[in-house]
Amino acid sequence: MHAFAVLPDDSTIHHLDIPTPVPEGGQVLVKVTRAGVCHTDTHLRTGGYDLGSRGLMNLKDRGFEYPMVLGHEVVGIVEQVGDDVESVRPGNVRLIYPWIGCGECRHCRDGSDNRCAAGRHLGVARHGGYAEYILVPDEKYLVDIDGIDPSWAATLACSGLTGYSAVDKILPLEPDEPVVLFGAGGLGLTAVALLRARGHRNICAVDVAERNLALARNLGASSTVLSGPGTGAKDIRRTIGGPASAVIDFVNNGVTATSAFEVLSKAGHMVQVGLFGGEVTIPTALLALRMIHIEGSFVGTLSQLQDLVRIARSGKLPRIPVVERALSAEAVSGALDDLATGAVAGRIVLTA
Repeated sequence: MHAFAVLPDDSTIHHLDIPTPVPEGGQVLVKVTRAGVCHTDTHLRTGGYDLGSRGLMNLKDRGFEYPMVLGHEVVGIVEQVGDDVESVRPGNVRLIYPWIGCGECRHCRDGSDNRCAAGRHLGVARHGGYAEYILVPDEKYLVDIDGIDPSWAATLACSGLTGYSAVDKILPLEPDEPVVLFGAGGLGLTAVALLRARGHRNICAVDVAERNLALARNLGASSTVLSGPGTGAKDIRRTIGGPASAVIDFVNNGVTATSAFEVLSKAGHMVQVGLFGGEVTIPTALLALRMIHIEGSFVGTLSQLQDLVRIARSGKLPRIPVVERALSAEAVSGALDDLATGAVAGRIVLTA
């Protein structure tokens, strides 16, 4: 089958021909029709994450294997099923939950695969959706998206799910308590839409691009702050009329994390999502005196994705902007370049 992969020590996307998997037992082979492009893929392409003064977290040193076929936001058509599969048949259109764990630890047993320390995520530790076919290890990871545009549905597997999980961590709040979102790209826009869908009214989006802020206002943000040199927590507090009850940081670099801490109210909740890298210094006494709750958030569970799809199907979730491009090595490379430079509003989805 055709696949588009990152090779060892080479950030170029290459066209490879690799054997087409044959599903066994509960496995399902899916023909890819949509593959969303995520900022996480830019880190996988370059081989690591910025840990600030600790240097670079090298993925190869952590056991990640190259060549790697990226792509974890995948919709496709069931092509072939293993002998034990009961819930799907060839021809079914499904969204794939990619955040698959080892299947044996307590997190996997309770349905929280995303917390597994030995994750076998599609598009990360297993070949992903920038390919002709993708092998799903169990039918339970396939989600019916009947009635939803497949390109938008693809984005629900990561940006949608990540936003949903992060919003879940700060709610319930009173509808008019201030919530600040750092970053109004695909993730931040999804969070704005989800907060509005769940009845929250006081939402402030912070971003470096006015076009992203305009999209955030269209989706329901009640206020916005254009970030830049000299912009900080005081400007955000002025905009929202005081401290924030909760902050979700979809950028999560040293600058945004510092502002997130400073803008919080007493007993505020700070959820760190983004992987842009760096570090933050927090006064330990203030952490205790202000009773700040800091929490990391990484994607979400299969159950949360199923809930999110139900919300999308009900029509209560506004659609974020999606740009479609044809799936090819050149398109994957160009999409990752555009994400890395902030040249895209919303999400890119590659179509086959």
